[in-house]
Amino acid sequence: MSMTIRFARPDDYEQWLPLWVGYNRFYGRFDASALPDVITQTTWRRFFEASEPVHALVAEKEGKLVGLVHYLFHRSTTLLNDICYLQDLFTDENCRGEGVGRMLIEAVYERARQAGSQRVYWQTHETNAQAMVLYNRIADRSGFLVYRKQLS
Repeated sequence: MSMTIRFARPDDYEQWLPLWVGYNRFYGRFDASALPDVITQTTWRRFFEASEPVHALVAEKEGKLVGLVHYLFHRSTTLLNDICYLQDLFTDENCRGEGVGRMLIEAVYERARQAGSQRVYWQTHETNAQAMVLYNRIADRSGFLVYRKQLS
């Protein structure tokens, strides 16, 4: 069974949405309530606006989307070129262990190289042990911890 990694297309929305919902559910975001539709719709629309630095790739297997990755480019105070932040990565539960996550990450690496970025980085929750097995093989742990403060 062949897997294709490609940019998301506007007509992918109906297949992308369950993956997006699954991703947010996996991380326990928004408790029992759903992510406000305005955020989902705005996020989706940004993927197709040339002026936006955020991008979406999907993994397609036999005509069905089985994974997503969202990434964006931003400035850095320590590098001349933009760096790449891999913000969201999710694969269908039925396809885990088939290399989908690795293929999506490697596709981001390639897009970052093409854009002139010298670094791709991401974060994951400390309880995401299964994903960290992969991450430890294909990237270096930075040693940094993430702090955040919710502002209204």
